[in-house]
Amino acid sequence: MKHLKKVIFPVLLATIWISISEFVRNEFLVKSFWTKHYQDLGLNFPSAPINGAIWGVWSLLFAISIFIIAKKFSLLHTTFLSWFVAFPMMWVVIGNLGVLPSGLLLYVIPLSIFESFIASLIIKHFHDK
Repeated sequence: MKHLKKVIFPVLLATIWISISEFVRNEFLVKSFWTKHYQDLGLNFPSAPINGAIWGVWSLLFAISIFIIAKKFSLLHTTFLSWFVAFPMMWVVIGNLGVLPSGLLLYVIPLSIFESFIASLIIKHFHDK
């Protein structure tokens, strides 16, 4: 039961937060950037249910990585280390593939840092209790 409260619950709660944050940001705030960029490339923006499911897996993996990082670092260090591991590295990869709309970064950098902070806060709060 202790394992459930200190490991599984914070990871699942952080996963839910990350999933909601990603969905709101990408579906309501910046989807027009994605769809226009993909249209300009002659592609359709991938928004099938399977794509959402893969983002759910990504959210879980991100939460697990935050949990691991949080064991050794402060809240602030956990936030920025986990953010760096998840977001800038992803942007480098999708930028290299030519599918990153660069204007998007102005909006998603602060929002992704906020997402990482809240997820780190959730993990730290429930794990340290």
